Amino acid sequence: MSTGTPSGVISTSSTASTRSSARSTQAPRTRRRLSHSVGFWVIAFAFLTVMAFSTVPTPLYSLYQQRDGFATFLITVIFAAYAIGVMLSLYLAGHVSDWLGRRPVILVAVLLQIVAAVLFLFWSDVAGLIVARLISGLGVGVLTATATAHLSELRSAARADGTPGSAPTVAGIANIGGIGLGALVSGAIAQFVATPLVVPYVVFLILLVIAALGVVLVPETVVIAAERPAYRPQRISLPAESRPVFSAAAVAAFGAFSIFGLFTSLAPAFVSGILNVSGHLTAGAVVFSVFASAATAQVVFARVSARRQLILAVILMVAGLVVLAAGVLAPSFALFVVGGIIAGAGVGILFRGAVGVAARLAPAEHRGEVLAGLFLVAYAGLAVPVLGIGIAVAFAPMQPVLVTFAGIIVVLVLWSGRRMIVNSVR
Repeated sequence: MSTGTPSGVISTSSTASTRSSARSTQAPRTRRRLSHSVGFWVIAFAFLTVMAFSTVPTPLYSLYQQRDGFATFLITVIFAAYAIGVMLSLYLAGHVSDWLGRRPVILVAVLLQIVAAVLFLFWSDVAGLIVARLISGLGVGVLTATATAHLSELRSAARADGTPGSAPTVAGIANIGGIGLGALVSGAIAQFVATPLVVPYVVFLILLVIAALGVVLVPETVVIAAERPAYRPQRISLPAESRPVFSAAAVAAFGAFSIFGLFTSLAPAFVSGILNVSGHLTAGAVVFSVFASAATAQVVFARVSARRQLILAVILMVAGLVVLAAGVLAPSFALFVVGGIIAGAGVGILFRGAVGVAARLAPAEHRGEVLAGLFLVAYAGLAVPVLGIGIAVAFAPMQPVLVTFAGIIVVLVLWSGRRMIVNSVR
């Protein structure tokens, strides 16, 4: 996912500094690099491919479960391994691109996905799935904030006016849209091939190799200091007066990603088990519909004022969660999907707003670090609630557990949304 996933408005510090950093790192190059404009799309493709790969296993969990006969709780454990990998990576290395450079960090992220794809192909029992998901999460963790920042800087260097232009929108589509696309493609392939636990990984392995070769040729946008700073794990460098606002943005990201976590882990099992709607393509399409809604909403409402975006996001998420809960209790496949789509649209807008708030609060030299901090909290939302649901369903029926989950997220969204809306009008 994507899960762990997900982008928003990234402001660049200044035209001069961005251009000079791009030139400074390109001056001593010994190999041919792509232009900044072409490099922008190469990074977007790599970002999209990695995030799509993160949800390839989602519609396949039922096949693994049928083959090996493990309990539903193990699905949450396998999924949590991915989210834990993302959080570990964000904490330990999500900020290092600020001084190591964007390109090498993104390349490592893609290579880790290639390793994970090979593991999925050749070590597919429960232990292998956990290890593969952990490695995939490690790659996504170093990618999300780094690729988001790199896209903004590449677009800024390529434009005559030095502004990032459509970079936030493209980053959002690559991040959130990629997560949904991976589940859809994987489900479609699994539906129509004889070896559904093999072919999806082969297809994405090829795409990941192409992405890695492309990243090698992309220009760097960070000035590599002659003396590297002493390594330290992730921390967030913000003025004291900005921390309450960042906390609200982080809670919003946590709540948003918890919905993504639900749909990229247990939703396919709920659809096939409680709602009696089967089919790998259907499972992938349900996940895709939520993430496609999130990505589309980011594009459609990109030009709306920040305050109106946040108000709309809160309304959509609350309404969507209410409809989703109704679909769980009915039970109704149509209501469940429609609720997911409505909530997904709100998630996309709310998370974009949260990233925008964090980016505006961040000093230019710590942008990658602050974004990594936000993504760290977001991916905690991807893992912790899903694990809680997985434990709860061992002792209670799934319907009341999911309704309780929806109620908790509504409270978090209302609190964090209000805090960010108030901040947006100051």
